[in-house]
Amino acid sequence: MSLRLSTAQASASGPREENQDATRLVTPAPELAASKGYLFALADGVSQCADGGLAARASLQALAMDYYATPPTWGVAQALDRLLSAQNRWLRANGGGQPLLTTLSALVLRGQRFTLAHVGDCRVYRWHTGQLRRISQDHVWDQPGMQHVLKRALGLDEHLLVDYLEGELQQGEHFVLLSDGVWCVLNEHQIAGVLRDTPDLQEAADTLVRMAHLAGSQDNASAVLVRVDEPGAASLGDTLAQLQQWPLPPHLRPGQAFEGWTVDAVVSKSRQSLLYRVLDRQQQPWLLKTLPASREQDSGAQQSLLMEEWFLRRVAGRCFPEVHPGNQRQHLYYLMREYPGVTLAQHFQQHGPLPLPQWLDIARQSLRAVGMLHRRNILHRDIKPENLHLDDDGQVRLLDFGLAFCPGLSEDIAHELPGTPSFIAPEAFDGQAPALQQDLYALGVSLFWLLTGHYPYGEIEAFQHPRFGTPTSAARLRPDVPEWLERNLAQAIASDPRQRFETAEQWLLLLDQGEHQPLALRPKPLLEREPLKVWRGLALFSLLLNLILLICLLKG
Repeated sequence: MSLRLSTAQASASGPREENQDATRLVTPAPELAASKGYLFALADGVSQCADGGLAARASLQALAMDYYATPPTWGVAQALDRLLSAQNRWLRANGGGQPLLTTLSALVLRGQRFTLAHVGDCRVYRWHTGQLRRISQDHVWDQPGMQHVLKRALGLDEHLLVDYLEGELQQGEHFVLLSDGVWCVLNEHQIAGVLRDTPDLQEAADTLVRMAHLAGSQDNASAVLVRVDEPGAASLGDTLAQLQQWPLPPHLRPGQAFEGWTVDAVVSKSRQSLLYRVLDRQQQPWLLKTLPASREQDSGAQQSLLMEEWFLRRVAGRCFPEVHPGNQRQHLYYLMREYPGVTLAQHFQQHGPLPLPQWLDIARQSLRAVGMLHRRNILHRDIKPENLHLDDDGQVRLLDFGLAFCPGLSEDIAHELPGTPSFIAPEAFDGQAPALQQDLYALGVSLFWLLTGHYPYGEIEAFQHPRFGTPTSAARLRPDVPEWLERNLAQAIASDPRQRFETAEQWLLLLDQGEHQPLALRPKPLLEREPLKVWRGLALFSLLLNLILLICLLKG
């Protein structure tokens, strides 16, 4: 469910020669809107400065362009604050000895939340269920005769102080941004009347501007209107914004009721995470993942847990665990469905190497899962048989996103080597940045191990810096592996990432093409096919060689 909005803007110079107001409505592509939100802004250039219109237009242009280029790891308020501070320095440095000043109100709507950045004397209102409420404060001096003199504006002081406000979106509510050319002559009752009597947003914006000038406004008049038709799904930023509000769950015991769930058992407990099996009201099992009490003050671990949940929501499908909506939770955790079956590591322990037909089916499913992950710009970074789950119905699912990485969103910590050593690609040991070829390598090693019970480069221990020479041939360990499949696996586990498959889809295509070839055994060596002839031949050759040596000795 995506955020749906209706918008309108209107601006007029009125009796003045130049319109020094500026408005901006930015509706980016859906993926960018989901991560960064929609931006709406109004700026009112100060006419007494060098060029108020330039200050207003340049500030909105810089904000609109630079906001969407900020790192996704920055919160909305953090990104706006850094950009506005940079613009404040630019205005102070480019006025040619005179101040370049503008007021500015910027509103970002994302998912289920809004963020307002405000400096100066534009006004921002929320109108909902017939009630108009101002949510901005005028930064003017309150002494008599100075009510229109700004005490805060972009370009005014060396250190910029911006007001920020965040909150939850309500379906059907309106946000109204007005320059002082409108609100100075129209009171809140008149503004609310226009919003109530004019359902068409563009008509309402035009009416507010026109009414202001008819009421005697001598200033430029501008209005930006935004209606929330439907709030969106909670975004990663929305979830992280609630991080400080969510404590860790208390220690849970079997049989205990917790936020509508019944605790069944502790599934696993480690230094990194804590996993419970809980039952819903229909007695269906779910896995509740949280952090151990020892990490209660570890904000990095808390953010990682929420990002793990967000990654799983982005890749929803049969290849991944279903995540419960969990909208009513009051503690830091998330829920994913528990499935019958075993991991492929457990399956190997119980049954040994996979038969070729089953191996091929598992390989295809695993590649589809990894390909779907990569198309959403997510790297798993811990693919191994323990994280590949085989359902009782044959469905393969990729588990455990605790080390997942999204370029531009996740932080790549130098010298950190996430994952299990035997499945880590050679270039990662050399410090290269995460890349999808490293996931494909890990999957290649996993499939090699499931087919042969061995690692192609041998088992690698933690903190070991291995050397990668020539990998062991799968056919050497498993004689029934056809030649085309041996080449396929060799390409997947090549030590040079440039020799590997470029994408999971390319690997899957070649795997499907090879699968159409008969799974005939490669020709057996002559010794296996005709052992008697081979030994007779060797005996005859040995006899002839001895005769030749004997003749040579006699002649000597």
